[in-house]
Amino acid sequence: MLDNLSTSLKDAVKKLAGKTVIDRAAVDELVRDLQRALLQADVNVKLVMQLSQAIKQRALEEEPPKGMGAREHVLRIVYQELVRLMGTPGEVTLGPQTILMAGLQGSGKTTTTAKLARFFQRKGLRVGVICADTFRPGAYDQLKTLCDRIGVPCFGDPDETDALAIVREGLPRFRKQYEVVIIDTQGRHALEEHLIEEIVNINRISHADHRWLVIDAALGQQASEQARRFHEAIGIDGVLVTKMDGTAKGGGALSAVAETQSGIVFIGSGETIEDLERFNPDGFISRLLGMGDLKALVERAEEAVSVEDIDVNAMLKGKFTLRDMYKQLEALNKMGPLKQIMSMLPLGGMQIPDDAYDITSTKMARYKVIMDSMTPQELDDPAIIGSSRVQRIAHGAGVAPEDVRDLIKYYKTMQRALKGMRGMGGGKFNMQRMMKKFGRTP
Repeated sequence: MLDNLSTSLKDAVKKLAGKTVIDRAAVDELVRDLQRALLQADVNVKLVMQLSQAIKQRALEEEPPKGMGAREHVLRIVYQELVRLMGTPGEVTLGPQTILMAGLQGSGKTTTTAKLARFFQRKGLRVGVICADTFRPGAYDQLKTLCDRIGVPCFGDPDETDALAIVREGLPRFRKQYEVVIIDTQGRHALEEHLIEEIVNINRISHADHRWLVIDAALGQQASEQARRFHEAIGIDGVLVTKMDGTAKGGGALSAVAETQSGIVFIGSGETIEDLERFNPDGFISRLLGMGDLKALVERAEEAVSVEDIDVNAMLKGKFTLRDMYKQLEALNKMGPLKQIMSMLPLGGMQIPDDAYDITSTKMARYKVIMDSMTPQELDDPAIIGSSRVQRIAHGAGVAPEDVRDLIKYYKTMQRALKGMRGMGGGKFNMQRMMKKFGRTP
C-alpha cells in the first residue's frame, strides 16, 4: 500500500543515514524530501508544513537522548512526527457489540462489512450481519454471498423497502445468538436529507455501540468533509479507509480523517475477504519506512497458521531449503498476499524484486508436483540439481524442464531476498538497532 510514498520516505531516510555530518543543511534537505513525498501522496499542504516545522525545530533544538547519535535522533523525530500525523486509532473491542456501517455509494461498504465480519470471526466471536440496504439492487444478494463464503449468517429481505423494519426484525433475533452484530446500510450520496434521516433512525433503534464510516482512499483530502458531516449526523467513532492499494491519494485520506479526530479503525488494501487490517499508526509508519511491523505479522500468523506450519526464525535468518520454502509459502498463502506479509518484516531500505512475489496457487500446485518428483537429498540441498537431474525431475513430474528451472529460479530469488535481511547489521545505519531505540522490539 502507498508504495510510492513508502519508496520516497525510505529514500529520504537512507539519504540522511549516509550523511557524515548532521547539520542544518542536512535537516533542510531531509525536510524538503519529506515534503515532496507527502505532497505527492496528497497530504494536505497545511499538515505537511506543520509536520516540516515540527521536525526542523526538534531536530535543531532537541538534544539527542543519552547513547543516541545525532543521525538516529533526527530519524527518530521523523518517525514520531509521522506517527502523530496519522492520529490516534479508533477503539476496537473484542466482545458483544452492535456496529452500524455508514458510507458513500461506491466506497466498498458492503464488501468491507463482510471483511469486518471475517475479522471478528477470526478472533473467535460469533458474528451475524444484517443487510439494511433496501435501495441498491442486489445489495442483499451480494452481502449474503460474501457472508456464506465465511459461514456468517446474513439477515435481510430483498423484497422489503423499509430498512427500519428489517433492523427491528433482525436485531432481537441476532442478539440472542451472536456476540457481534454488524448492520450494513444504504450508501449515502452527498448526504441527502432523507437518507440521513434513515440512518439516524437506524442508529436510534439499534442503540449501536459503534458507528463506523467507510471511506474510499481515492477521496484523498475530501475525506475530512465526509467524515465531519457523517459525524454531525450520527456521531462517527471510527473510520475504515478502503482501496488503499489502488490510489496515490491514500496519504491524503488517512491524514484528512485523522485531522477530524475520527479514529481510523481499519484499512483495506485488497479484494479478498482477508484484506482488512487493524490500523496502528506506529506499525503503519514503520512499514512505510521499511522497519516492518512484526507485531502485526505475529498476530496474523497466529490467526492463520499453526507453529508447525511456518518457522519465522528460519525466514528471518534466510536459512531454508526447497522443502522449507514450499512449507512456508503454503503457510504464507493462508496469511494473505506475500507482498503484504513481506512488508511486515524489517527489511530497511532493501527492495524485494517484484518476481519474488509472483507466486500463485496454480504455480504452488505445480511446484508441489515437481518437488514430489525430487529425492530427499535434492529437497534439502537444491544446489546439487544440475541439467541431468532437471531432465529426470521434469519427466517424473510430467512437466517441461523449463518448469523445473522456474521453480529453482524462484527459490533462489527468495533465498537472496531473505539472506539480504541478515546483512542489515553492518554499515553506518542499522535499522534493527534503530527499531530498538524507537521502542520497537524486532
